[in-house]
Amino acid sequence: MVMAAAKKISQVAVHMTVAFAIMFAMTGSVVMGGLAVLIEPVINVALLPYHERFWARIRARAQSHGALLVAAEKVSQTGLHMGVAFGVIYGSTGSLAFGGVAAILEPVLNVALLPLHDRLWDRFQPARQGHGPWASA
Repeated sequence: MVMAAAKKISQVAVHMTVAFAIMFAMTGSVVMGGLAVLIEPVINVALLPYHERFWARIRARAQSHGALLVAAEKVSQTGLHMGVAFGVIYGSTGSLAFGGVAAILEPVLNVALLPLHDRLWDRFQPARQGHGPWASA
């Protein structure tokens, strides 16, 4: 249970690092990067339960829970995340271009980095139990 919580916290840290890096790269401001790290996750966390309830109602009404429905839900969730990223960066900078770049870059970088993060954790867990590539000899 502790390892699962540590992994989740680490995933959040990766996500926040991506948000900070994008905003800092675009503005050169640590304050603006910190603002993105604080505001964007809070908005996503606030909106996600509404999104999940919406899709739960759709799944309840659907005759089957096919792959198309799952794909539509994931596309919708990605769109929500992109919209929040755009809104936070545009609201902070007043730049449509910066908002657009953030809306595209943040999900792409998270999709690329989080599987690498998870593979690293998969290698780390056996080492914690005394076997695996990182275990001490």
